[in-house]
Amino acid sequence: MERLDVNDQEIEVKFYVNDLARVEARLLELGATLLEPRGHESNLRFDRPDGSLRAERRVLRLRQAGEARLTYKGPAEDRDGVQARTEIEFTAGDFESARKFLEALGYVQVAVYEKFRATYELDATHVMLDELPYGTFVEIEGRGAESIREVATRLGLDWEASIPASYLALFERLCAERALDPSQLTFAALNDFSPSPDLLHVQPADGGGRV
Repeated sequence: MERLDVNDQEIEVKFYVNDLARVEARLLELGATLLEPRGHESNLRFDRPDGSLRAERRVLRLRQAGEARLTYKGPAEDRDGVQARTEIEFTAGDFESARKFLEALGYVQVAVYEKFRATYELDATHVMLDELPYGTFVEIEGRGAESIREVATRLGLDWEASIPASYLALFERLCAERALDPSQLTFAALNDFSPSPDLLHVQPADGGGRV
C-alpha cells in the first residue's frame, strides 16, 4: 500500500465510533477504494531499559500484519487539529529475526497490542477502520489537515470528538480505571470486556453523549 507521508511525516486524526459498519457503508456510498481488507495486526512496542523513548514521546514498533514492518515515530505535534510526526517505516522481512535484532541492540519489549484493520482510500486520504479490544475507531491519514477534515465531514464524523492520544495511551487510561495490565492490549487479555467511552475519556464521533 502506497504511503501518504510527506518528507517522512505522518499526518492523521483518530475518532472513536459506536458503529464501524455504518462508517464503512458510508465509505462505499462515496466510492472509496478498498486498499487492504480487514486483517489482524500484532504490534510489539520496544523501549530502552530506562524508558527514555517513551519519556521523549518517541515510538519504536515492530508490526506483524501479513509482513513484518519496523517503525520509528518521533514526538507528535498538533497542526490545525491533526497529529503530525516523523515516521520512518520499512519491511523487516522475518518478524522473529527483527525482534531478536532489536533485543540484541538492547531494546526491551514493553507492550503488545492487537487490532483488526481495514484500509480504504477516499479523496487522496487513507481511512483505516480499526477494531481494538476496547472499542472501534476510525483513523484518517492524509497530506494535510484540510483534506483530512473534509473526509471526516463527508463520513459524518464530529471533528470536535477527534482524539490526540495513541491507542496505547488510551489503554493506559482504561488501566487506571480497572485492574488491567498496561503491557497487554490483546483480545485474550481483555476477554470481551467492552468499556464505555467514559472509561476511555472519549466521545463517539458518530453520535452519542459527550463525556
